[in-house]
Amino acid sequence: MKKILTATSNDVIITTVQNACKKYSAYFETDVFSDTEQIINYIDYQIPEIKVIDFSDEKVDAKRILAAIDGDPWLHYGGIIAVCQNARMISEIEEKKNPNIVSVQTVKEFTKHFNRLLRILWQNQQFLYTRGMQDVIGGQESGSFICGNDPMDIRFYTNFLVSYLYNTNRISDEDRFNLQMTLMELLTNALEHGNLEISYEDKSKWMNQGGDILQLIGARAAMPQFSNRRIYISYTIGKVKSAFKIKDDGNGFDWKTRLNKDTTTELHGRGISLSQSMVSDLHYNDKGNEVSFEITNIRNTVNNVPGMLKPFDTVSYKDKQVVCRQHEVSNDLYFIVSGRYAVYSGRKLISVLTPNDMFIGEMAFLLNDRRSATILAVGDCKLIRIPKQDFLSLIRRNPHYGIFLSKMLAQRLIRQTDKTLELANKINEITRVN
Repeated sequence: MKKILTATSNDVIITTVQNACKKYSAYFETDVFSDTEQIINYIDYQIPEIKVIDFSDEKVDAKRILAAIDGDPWLHYGGIIAVCQNARMISEIEEKKNPNIVSVQTVKEFTKHFNRLLRILWQNQQFLYTRGMQDVIGGQESGSFICGNDPMDIRFYTNFLVSYLYNTNRISDEDRFNLQMTLMELLTNALEHGNLEISYEDKSKWMNQGGDILQLIGARAAMPQFSNRRIYISYTIGKVKSAFKIKDDGNGFDWKTRLNKDTTTELHGRGISLSQSMVSDLHYNDKGNEVSFEITNIRNTVNNVPGMLKPFDTVSYKDKQVVCRQHEVSNDLYFIVSGRYAVYSGRKLISVLTPNDMFIGEMAFLLNDRRSATILAVGDCKLIRIPKQDFLSLIRRNPHYGIFLSKMLAQRLIRQTDKTLELANKINEITRVN
């Protein structure tokens, strides 16, 4: 069951979320708060996957809530749907380019579109709480989305993909920004110049006259010849690289001219050149209605270190160096900053830990027991060593860290149970055959 935080006192927003949750009652449930302290405490304790925050509600300090989420990497799961009073407020929020916000809408738009957003989230639940999931599904994922002629869809799918890659440690902070900019630019290009056939000259004239580009897009999208066109987004997320393809239903455009033209002094039209500098192997098909590109993953290499842990000692390990030995007395907890770690019981390799596993040594830490396994560094690695007493003090000040640790252990148990069931099924099949 996925949690939805509804942070507002607006009955219209509350009713919209509650009605949508009833439709998907097996997957989502919502809790409603309008007090800022309660909201922040709820986020800390429950770590909800979806957060609907009303930025127009005077009772809700949305900026403070957003700062609390931004300040703790462990809260960067799922996404935020920001609800605003008007277009001006939307522009102010979008200018900040906060990657944790997956959609920004007015109250009117929210009541109209939230069912659709929740349906998309329901259909793609792996994006909501995904740390460690790639270990279950084998390290490669492929999928696709169909996007309508709505700028809101573009922002939603962009943040959807970027947040997923970031939260699963496949891209760095810099890569996160570059990928977000690239997807936004290329999808906007597919919408405006592809499906809606807005030429560079048309857009320039409209903007020079002080027109709102969203109004132009809305007017063109309502035209019968354009209304049924769609944008198709496909992706393959692998161990080393991730590939993306964007295709529109338009007649194509002269992308070669745009790439070869100096656009540094132009009002707009720099998207393709900018994107080409941010990602690898970007190319269009001859028609100009399909573009693809790649990025290099940094999977399982670096973790985001919460600010609370930065005062503790960072310990570096070389290849095959021992982190801890089986049966030794020690209950320090280790936060995985980078690298991979081989886990041995006796001489048998039983697991490999990565930054997705977050911690090493939690069993001895929780049970006051001896180390249950020997752990060796695989290549160059870094850990943050946290003495038990210090971590307990940390949990007293930040109780949600304890809840996060519990969730992580539960995820590990689920993965191990799945592997055990899979092995049992294979054994049963072999037994039946024999």
